Amino acid sequence: MKPLKSRKSLHIAVLSAVLLSSVGTLSSAAAASDSSVSYKQFLNDQYAITLPDSLSKGDFVIAVNRILKTEAKDQTNVFTDLKEDSPYYKAALALHEKGILSEGKLQGDQPLTQLQATFIALKASGLKELAYTYPKDKIKAALAKVHIDYETNNQLTLQAAQELAAAIDTGLVSSGFEANTAASQSFASDLLGKILTFNGQYKHYIGTTSDDDIFSKINDAWRTEDLISSPDLRSVFDEALKKNLITGYNLKDSRFDAHFDPKQSLTYGHSDITHAIQLIGLLRSENIQAKVQLEPKTSAFIYLKEWGEPTQSDDYQVVQIENGNFIAYAKEYDIEFEFDNAEQKNKFQQVIFQYAKKNSEDQTGLIHSSWWQPLYYSLTDVKDYKVITNNKVSKGHYYAQSFSLSDKSDEVVSGLKKINASLNVDSYKFWVDEPFYNYLLGDYK
Repeated sequence: MKPLKSRKSLHIAVLSAVLLSSVGTLSSAAAASDSSVSYKQFLNDQYAITLPDSLSKGDFVIAVNRILKTEAKDQTNVFTDLKEDSPYYKAALALHEKGILSEGKLQGDQPLTQLQATFIALKASGLKELAYTYPKDKIKAALAKVHIDYETNNQLTLQAAQELAAAIDTGLVSSGFEANTAASQSFASDLLGKILTFNGQYKHYIGTTSDDDIFSKINDAWRTEDLISSPDLRSVFDEALKKNLITGYNLKDSRFDAHFDPKQSLTYGHSDITHAIQLIGLLRSENIQAKVQLEPKTSAFIYLKEWGEPTQSDDYQVVQIENGNFIAYAKEYDIEFEFDNAEQKNKFQQVIFQYAKKNSEDQTGLIHSSWWQPLYYSLTDVKDYKVITNNKVSKGHYYAQSFSLSDKSDEVVSGLKKINASLNVDSYKFWVDEPFYNYLLGDYK
C-alpha cells in the first residue's frame, strides 16, 4: 500500500516513531497523590508482584530485589541464618551487595515491621548519602513529624535515626508511621511504589489535563525532542520499506514510556504540536481528566520522487534510495493518556469523532490539523475499536515498530527475519480506532 501525498502527515505519524526528548519526566506532585491501590496495580502489571496480607521481611526483600532487577556477583553467604535453599537467598545477597542489607542475620521469616521496611526502602531509593548528612537538630525535627522524641528514644542509633529522618522528609513515610507495628500490605505497597518513583521506574508523565502549566510543559517537551537515529534498527526496517514489506515504521525510546494502567489509558499519535495543545484543551472542555505523557517519536516512510525535491530540516530528513525515491524521517509524537476511569476512556472516541476527525474537505468546527483517519489505540479491548497487530523490535532502549492488519503480521515477521535472522520480533494485538483500521485497508477517507 503506497502512501498518498495528501495523506503524508498521517503516514508520518502513524507508521514510525522515535524521537528523543529531555522532558519525559515524572510529575512528582501527581505521583504523590497515587494511592496504594494504584501502586498495587502497577506492581502486579509491571513486575508480577502481589504481596501477601501478612508480610515477612523476606517477602519484602524479594519484592525489592525484583524491582531493582539485580543479582549478586559474589555468592558468598554473609547471613548466618540463611541457607542456599532459602527462597530469600538470592535476593538477600543481591541487596547486601548493593548496600541495602547489612550482613549478619536476615530474619527473613519474621514479620516485617514498618521500621525495617523503611530502612530497606530508604537505601533502595538511593537516599542513604542524603540521610547521613543529617545533624541531630534535623533528625529531631523530622522525627517529631511522626511523634517520635529523638531525645528520649533509645531504640534508634544515630545512623538509624538519620535514615528514618530522611525517609520522613522525602515522603517515604508519613505521619501515620508506627515503627514497631507490622507493615501492612498497603504500607509495603506504598514503599515499593516510592522506590519505583525514586528510581524513575514508575509512571512517567509531565502533568495532567487540568494542570495550569500543562500547555507550556507540552511545548517544552516538543521543543526539546530530536530525531532519533538507531542505525541497527533503521537498517532493518529501511530494507523492509524498500522491499514493500511495510509502508512505514516508528522509532521510539522506551525511556519515555508512560507505564500507565492499560485498562485506563490510550495512545494518540500526531505530528502537529498545535493539535496536541488544542486536543488537551478539548478534553478539558469536555471535563475529561487524564495524566499526560508526551512520548517522542520519529516516523519513517517512503517519499516518492514525483512529489518533488523534499525540503529538509532538523525535524525532517530524507535519504535517497536506489530507485530514486527517498526514505523520509519525520519528528512526531505520541500522547499517552491515563484517564481517571474507564467511562472517560470510552468517551474519548465520541469527542474525537465530533471535534477532531475530518469528514469533508471544507469541514469546519474541528481542532487544528485534524486528520481523516486519526490514530489512537488501546492495549485492552474497547467497544467499537478494531484489532490490529504491532510488529516490534527492540535494541537497547530504542525500538522500531510497524502496524499491520493481523492477517498480514506473519508475513511482516518472516520478512524481517529474512533481512536479519537474529531478530526477536515481538508481535502483539491491540485495539485501534476504526478510521485508522480502514486506512490500513487502503481507504484514504
